[in-house]
Amino acid sequence: MPFGQVVIGPPGSGKTTYCHTLHEVLNGLGRKTVIVNLDPANERVPYPCAVNLADLIRLEDAMDEFGLGPNGGIMYCMEYLAANIDWLLEQLKLYQDAYLLFDLPGQVELYSHHSAVKQVLQTLTKHKYQLVVMHLTDAHHCTDAGKYISVVLTALRSMLHLELPQVNVLSKIDLAEAYGRLAFKLDYYTDVQDLDQIVRDLDAHPMLARYAKLNRALCSLIDDYSLVAFVPLAVRDAVTVRAVIALADKAGGYMYGPAGGDPDPAATAVRAALAQYDVLDVHEAHIEGARRDRVVDGGHGMDDADDEDFMDGGMHAMWARMQRDVVKVEAGEGRKKKTGEGNESAPRRTLEAPLDVRDVLERLG
Repeated sequence: MPFGQVVIGPPGSGKTTYCHTLHEVLNGLGRKTVIVNLDPANERVPYPCAVNLADLIRLEDAMDEFGLGPNGGIMYCMEYLAANIDWLLEQLKLYQDAYLLFDLPGQVELYSHHSAVKQVLQTLTKHKYQLVVMHLTDAHHCTDAGKYISVVLTALRSMLHLELPQVNVLSKIDLAEAYGRLAFKLDYYTDVQDLDQIVRDLDAHPMLARYAKLNRALCSLIDDYSLVAFVPLAVRDAVTVRAVIALADKAGGYMYGPAGGDPDPAATAVRAALAQYDVLDVHEAHIEGARRDRVVDGGHGMDDADDEDFMDGGMHAMWARMQRDVVKVEAGEGRKKKTGEGNESAPRRTLEAPLDVRDVLERLG
């Protein structure tokens, strides 16, 4: 029974970087992982691609032949894939023993109401593929009440439409305040609770006050379903990467054993790490920490050059650290005592700071 993640989300939410990160980390931990690129617009992928939709149909060809724009071309390509699903099943036969990462396009309509992606996923499920949807959203949307409600509704709609287990991820959490300041601590946004405060913020906006009843109805809809929650992710932070992997393993069933038996050591290690995970620690490291950095040196987060350096060096250090966790788990040292167990004065666990590429290279050297 092959397991895998279906990575979706709006353009720019970090889907390709996420797939690249997990490919390196999971393979480094000993879990054979391959990436399936189903985004016809993603022609220059930074990762090794096991299966590529471009081998079946190219976006430029679809646009030229039918006079379509980029969005229409992507929609046609996904419909063409759904009509030729046997091609994908044949390609995947070579990777029955691998953990699969499906990198999909960023058009929201593909996951909100269009049927092509749903048909593809339903066919894979019928062929015993155990899949979990990873819905990525750029964390900076949390700084605007209206945008936050929009992304919560988008996540809810994809959960209802695709009808698969889904983990909602606030990506780029280390850059969350790049365009504004969070009004609350991070756990308020991850838990999606008490939206009355969001409604009050929307009512106070001079341009949105006229839509007060609509805003309250939308927030009431979210509360009625009570399905959406988020997990924060910074790809340079091993703690958040471990948490996301653990939640994906749990939602997709991988943590219970890929073949009905014992899970691999990597799954055991990340599950043990999840027990020590705290969203408030992430807030302290990446929100409060970023605020302090901006005061000290005017830092503005990670640029493209930093991203490339991390892919070259920092990621290897990340999975090396995770490998040490695997050894600790196998030796019975994976779970630390929580505050109040044995030692009442035990200090609160401090989250590791985001990886610094220069420090990583020094340690590796």
